Formats: sequence, structure tokens, C-alpha cells
Amino acid sequence: MLFRFLESFSNQPMMLMLGVVGLAMIGGGIPPIRERIRRRKIENALPSFLEGLSDEVGAGLGIQEAMQHQAKTAPAPLGPLLVETLKESHSSSFDAALSSFATKSRSSQVQRVMHLLETAIEQNAPLQEILMNLSMDYERLNDLMNKRESELQGRGILIVLFVCIGLPGLIGFLVGLFTPASSGFQIEGFLSTFSLFFAVASAVGVAVSGRMLGRMRDTMWFVPGWMAMSMFIFLGATKLIGG
Repeated sequence: MLFRFLESFSNQPMMLMLGVVGLAMIGGGIPPIRERIRRRKIENALPSFLEGLSDEVGAGLGIQEAMQHQAKTAPAPLGPLLVETLKESHSSSFDAALSSFATKSRSSQVQRVMHLLETAIEQNAPLQEILMNLSMDYERLNDLMNKRESELQGRGILIVLFVCIGLPGLIGFLVGLFTPASSGFQIEGFLSTFSLFFAVASAVGVAVSGRMLGRMRDTMWFVPGWMAMSMFIFLGATKLIGG
């Protein structure tokens, strides 16, 4: 029965093509997600790292020694990355190690902090006060970013689920209920047109969701998969209900 149901989609080349392309493009969408998760972990750990540096500098340690101590206790991926970078400072200068750490973090927050830290060291500025102020500033910034992202992510997921799953399923159920194929209704042209409509609507919904979160380019990798999913749900609901 399941095989017969799947075989009934053989006359939907657009859906099958989008499904194949969507599966292939998932591989391209996963690395940006992993990279963003890694970057946000580093940025969320940055305030406590700066606070620890401030305490150790206030206790009389040098900035390089304080960073080595904090690198051992900082959570991954911040700690291991800093340990690796500080090891490289033995064959180069400490300033070069800070620049390398900022580059490898791929975080604008870390890059700004390292640039300010280098400038403060060159100007013999009070590091303890500067580090504590930076810690409080970035803690507030990350709290705001996390709150905003949590709110927008919920709305974005709701848009995608409604447009790509809920609406095609509901319309497919109604079409199958009131115009069942088992009763002789010939609606193949209608089904093809509406399946394409839901595919386009899904693409727009995913793009809007990605734009809300500021990650539109990353979400575009998943557009073909969601398009195929909406077509499959609409046509599948029609066939299951209508016979």
C-alpha cells in the first residue's frame, strides 16, 4: 500500500526534482548553521572570560599570564581556541597571537575586543577597568541579542510550519474531502496548479523567516526541500482523503 501511494507521485516531476535538489542542498546548509552555533558560543562566553581577566589582572598578573590561566577554564570552543593561539605566541609576538585569535574566532565581537585590548596595552591604559567595562557591555549586548533571536526564531518557525505544512495539509484535506478522486472528479490540472502555488508560497515563507533572523543566505539552502515538502503534503493529503 505504501509503495502504491508513493508510486502515485510519479507524474509529479517538479516535486521529485525539488526533492532531489533539496536533499543535495541540505549538505550546504549545515556548515553555516554549525559555524553560527560555534560563533555564538564564543560570544556568550566572552563576558565571563573578560571578567576573569579583569580579576586576575587586578590581582597583579600580567595580561598574557592571565589569558593563559583563563584559557584553561574557559568553555569550548573559546578555551581550546585560545590555548592553541597562545601556544603560537611562543614563536611570534603576543600581539600577533591576539590578532590570530580574533581572526580564528570569526566573531566581530571578539575582533573588536582584541583590537581594544591591543590598543590599551600599547597606551598603558588601566586594563582591569577596561576589561570589566567590556565584560558588562558585552554581557548586556549578548542578553539583548539572545532575547531578540529567541523571539524572532519562534515567529520564523511558526511562519515556516504554517506555510509549508499547515496550509498545504489543510487545503489538501478539504480538496480530498469535497472532490474525491474515488467519486470520479477530474482535478489533475487543479492539483498541479495548486501544488506549484504552495511550492512558491513555501519558498517565500522560508525566505521571509530567514530575513527576519538576519540569515537569509543560510536559509536559502533549505528552500527546495521545503518546496518539495509542501507539494508532497498537499498532494498526499488529497490522495489519502480522496482515495
